[in-house]
Amino acid sequence: ISRLGYTKEGQIYSIICPQQGVCSPHLGCMNVEVTVLGSKGWVDETTRELAGDMKVEGQIWFSPSSHNHKFVKIIKNQFEKENLPFPRNKDNAIKVTTHLPGDPTKAAFPLRRGPSKDFPIPEFATHKDIAWSLGHLGVQIGPIVKTGIEKVDKFNQIVMDVFNTASGNMLKEGNILTWNVWFNAPEKIDEDEWTHHTEVWRESIQADHGSPDGEGTVARFFDGSPYQPLKEIIIHDLPKIIAFISKHVEEKHV
Repeated sequence: ISRLGYTKEGQIYSIICPQQGVCSPHLGCMNVEVTVLGSKGWVDETTRELAGDMKVEGQIWFSPSSHNHKFVKIIKNQFEKENLPFPRNKDNAIKVTTHLPGDPTKAAFPLRRGPSKDFPIPEFATHKDIAWSLGHLGVQIGPIVKTGIEKVDKFNQIVMDVFNTASGNMLKEGNILTWNVWFNAPEKIDEDEWTHHTEVWRESIQADHGSPDGEGTVARFFDGSPYQPLKEIIIHDLPKIIAFISKHVEEKHV
């Protein structure tokens, strides 16, 4: 969460989620956005309590630089030739559903005060000295939204597999994604600044993946060691890409 906006009475009217990205040596860089479809809740500044509910969906698409990547270019050209949808930008993104953990019939999931009880917090992810309040979220990842076109759905699944290998299974179906949110102290809203912030988050990801506030941190395991999935991508994902091109692409050179 990059921003949580609420009225002077404490009613939440906006939750903005940040955007991220990952890179693969075979498909280049991909952008991911957790798009908030709806939110509600309350904040009490006196007690520093907060509670809310959210509905979100994941969206994944290729960064601009990836369009010149060999495999992406080959497949994109074939899809354009057949007038098939291709995740070239946010408007054509691969969409992933989410729901309340354990209940696919409920799209909304809670934001609650305090740390998650699902895992111990590693030292490098603890910010007690600077945080005004602490909340946590948990959402279960559902299936990709199907297009109904077999070739497109198969390719989208390959893209999702590569993304999950590169991101540590962030959006793997069935995974429960849980995280703690360390909030800064509240500030009065500057409407111009807030508008700029939302537009920057919305538009910045159209460029190669990154944050308008600068580069993020390297993904790490609980012990602090970096997550480096290059070997897994080569072993598990490269054969899927080559097999797809062999079966579905007429012109295999660019």
